[in-house]
Order: sequence, then structure tokens, then C-alpha cells
Amino acid sequence: MKRRDVLVGAMLAATTMATGLPALAGGEPLKVGLILPMSGPFASTGREIEAAAKLYVAEHGAEVAGREIELVVKDDAGVADTTKRLAQELIVRDKAEVIAGFGLTPLALAAAPLATRAKVPEIVMAAATSSITEQSPFVTRTSYTTPQVTSKIAEWAKANGISRVVTLVSDYGPGIDAEKTFAQVFDDLGGEVVDSLRVPLANPDFAPFLQKVADLKPDAVFVFVPSGVGAPFMKQFVERGLDKSGIKLIADGGVTDDDILNSMGDPALVAITGFHYSAAHDSEANKAFVEAFQKANPGMRPNFMAVGGYDGMALLYQALEKTGGDSDGTALIEAMKGLSWESPRGPVSIDPETRDIVQNVYMRRVERGADGELWNVEFETFEAVKDPAKSGS
Repeated sequence: MKRRDVLVGAMLAATTMATGLPALAGGEPLKVGLILPMSGPFASTGREIEAAAKLYVAEHGAEVAGREIELVVKDDAGVADTTKRLAQELIVRDKAEVIAGFGLTPLALAAAPLATRAKVPEIVMAAATSSITEQSPFVTRTSYTTPQVTSKIAEWAKANGISRVVTLVSDYGPGIDAEKTFAQVFDDLGGEVVDSLRVPLANPDFAPFLQKVADLKPDAVFVFVPSGVGAPFMKQFVERGLDKSGIKLIADGGVTDDDILNSMGDPALVAITGFHYSAAHDSEANKAFVEAFQKANPGMRPNFMAVGGYDGMALLYQALEKTGGDSDGTALIEAMKGLSWESPRGPVSIDPETRDIVQNVYMRRVERGADGELWNVEFETFEAVKDPAKSGS
């Protein structure tokens, strides 16, 4: 180990010993370290989560079970080494009793050993690789897992006359999760994955991959790319004429991210996606959430990152109420297990075995609404879906 890591480990251990007694209601403010990419290529993720977390506090009050909630936002710019350093500083120097956010898988993984060592809950509000919650008993998640959504997209595809598919994913953790899950479920149902294409994550050029899809002539192409990359993908899909080729486009909902959907224009209308949240979700809770979010953040539309942040705060508030304001890490994480509530996305709960979120998965079409804007309109629901990638779930 590096000498710096040894010193940090000793500091974390000392911090854990010093704070080993339960933190009681009426004590110091409970600091929540929000570690987010507020700058760099994934800044929209940080912006959405921060806005939603602050909205939850504004709506529900800054005090819960006698404890004042203080959000401390730190920018990791999407760099894992920075995430690790910030998590250390928040826990050791700022005495944060919860860390949250984590816009990408490597960022959530970088903080997990620190959460374990300091016994501080880590609430993952964005990152979607299935294995994240297995890296520490103090990690829980309010976003989604890639297999959770992808498994249902594969089921829907086979049930709707699609037999031959090419998968096209970004070459990183969640993309590989999506590729493997789709192929396994689709194959088990009697479908055929004709080819599996992986696109470089940095500076992706989809043209040669889309040409291969066109040459293979599958019934459909299944796509997973990070939020924000959907716009250039959709543009190239249409430019190469695949929208008129008879090849259906089915995708993870990040491709038609609510935050950027309107900027995609008509090319987005060809997409059928599966996802756990749409800003167009038809419920009173979601209508109120979208209205409040847009009022507090003019020019923004809440997306799946926002609902992950909003529900992350809901989880923390409910857990604190359950512990009576005791913010001891072990007590908090135990209190989070099995909690359930009505989210803007629909009914959700925390699986007590895996600490992952259980939620509905919706199939959606992109449609232009009466307001002239593009929306992901849900047309089929898979209820109470667990992460199929974890044993026992």
C-alpha cells in the first residue's frame, strides 16, 4: 500500500473509534457529502442530482428526527482518484456521516472501501453496474442496475416478434452488463444475438458499427450508451438510413435521456426504450415532482439522475426517522434495508438482502406532446423488478 493510503487508513480508523458511540438526535448537524461530477463531460449528471437532492430538503425541511441535514457538495469531475480523495476528506475532515451521489461506476467503486472502513453509508444515486453494492456492506442504491432494466427489454423484444438482434453497447462496465444480460435472457427465450458490438467509450464514432448493423439485417438493434451520448447516436442512426431500413431500435432509456430529449428532435421518435423513470410518468407524485423541479430549476427537466438523487434523500430521511435520529452508520444501513415508499417513478423499496432498489420497469415510446415537446411515454409496465444479476434476488 502507498504510505498515504496507510496514513489515511489510520485516520479513518481513528475517526471510526472516535465516532463509535451512536450519534443522538439533537446533536450536531448530520453532514451528507454529495460527491458529483459538477464539471467535465458528465456535469449534467451532477447538476440533476444536486438539484433534486436540494429540492427534497426544501420540500421536507432541513430537520428530520431532531437532526439538521447539511448537504456538502463536492465536484469530482468524473475522475475516480478525485472521488476517493474527496470521500476521505469528507469523512475524516468534514465528519460527514453519509456519502452519496457517484455519477459513474468507477466513482462509486473508488469510495466503497472507505465506506467500509469508516462504517459510513454510501448512497449510490446514479451508477448502474450491478456489482457495486457487493463491494461494501455500507453501500445502498437508489438509481437502478443495468441488468434490472435490460432483462425486461429482452423479454419485451422476444414477446413482440423480434427474433434476431445485434447488441451495440459502450465498452465499459454498465455497457458490458447490458450486453451480457440481454444476450442471456434473449437466448433463454429462444432469440438469437447475431453479433455483439462494443463502441469505445471515449470519442465514440458509431458510423462503422451502424454500417455493420445494416449489413447484418437483424430484426432489431439493442443499444446501451451513457446518458448524454444518445443524441449523437440517434443522429447517426437516422443519417445512415437505419430508421427506414426496417431494423427496430430498442434501447436502455439513457439513450433518450429526458434532460436532452428535446434537443434530439425527430430522430428520437424511432426509439423504443425500457427504463425505470420518465418525466412523463403518469402519477400525481411525479406531476408534483416535475412541476416543483422545473420551478426551482428553470430550463431543466428532471431525468433519471434527478429521481435517483431525490429518492436517495427520501431513503436517508426514512432511515433517520426509523433510528430516531441515530446516525451511527451500522444503524442507518440496517434501517434502510426493506424500506419502501412512493417515488415519482412509482412504488420502490430497498431489497434487504442486496441493498439494491426494487422498482417498476417501463417500456416507452418517444412521442411529441400537445406542448410540442418530446416525451418518453410509457406503454407497458413490469412491476417490482429486482436485479436479476444477484444471487437470491
